[in-house]
Amino acid sequence: MVLNPLILIPARLGSTRLPAKVLADIGGKPMIAHVLARAQEAGLGPVAVACGEVQVAEAVEKAGGIAVLTDPDLPSGSDRIFAALQSLDAEGKHDVIVNLQGDLPSIDPSYLATVLKPLAQGYDIGTLVAPITTETERNALSVVKCACAFADGAEIAPALYFSRHLIPSGDGAHWHHIGIYAYRRAALATFVSLPPSPLEQREKLEQLRALEAGLRIGAAQVIEAPFGVDTPEDLDRAREALSK
Repeated sequence: MVLNPLILIPARLGSTRLPAKVLADIGGKPMIAHVLARAQEAGLGPVAVACGEVQVAEAVEKAGGIAVLTDPDLPSGSDRIFAALQSLDAEGKHDVIVNLQGDLPSIDPSYLATVLKPLAQGYDIGTLVAPITTETERNALSVVKCACAFADGAEIAPALYFSRHLIPSGDGAHWHHIGIYAYRRAALATFVSLPPSPLEQREKLEQLRALEAGLRIGAAQVIEAPFGVDTPEDLDRAREALSK
């Protein structure tokens, strides 16, 4: 299957735990510039940033990227990338939209190719998981877990549920969900047209809306979860990592 992806990065200033984090300085560049560079390094197709504010758009353009201003009151990153898509590709040339979060400055560019793999197997949405290896990770409510089971040697498995609590029960591997998605264009349009679902509201996990609506999510394995920048401590860690 030949895919024609467009990578969109939703970015806004309204983070509660670390305000304006997408503009936080890391090695002399705002964080969003680092994320933009990682996406461009993937070499999969055009990259643009769906910006909530003028300041973010200016930072993106200064870094040589494409910025699309969207309504700052949009409720989610998915809504933001869909709005940007209408502006960038009204003709529908791109059949796959990759949603890359704007707080992953050290993301491995190869992960963006990996997230496309479930679509080649017929899934509506692709996402990523990495093995959970520590008790801290298992017990942290900030780490979203994916209930999935990989057959021997398989790279892709159906994602059956997501929770902040450890699932499934019993012995065996547990999987850390990484919030990067590849949507078939029609699946993204369907997703943003739906109201928040009961399980989504209960778990505070947007991807459950897709599962409740009958969209199929395929999970692809990667070696380890990249760390997102949500706190001042995370920002210090990102500065240290990228300085190397």
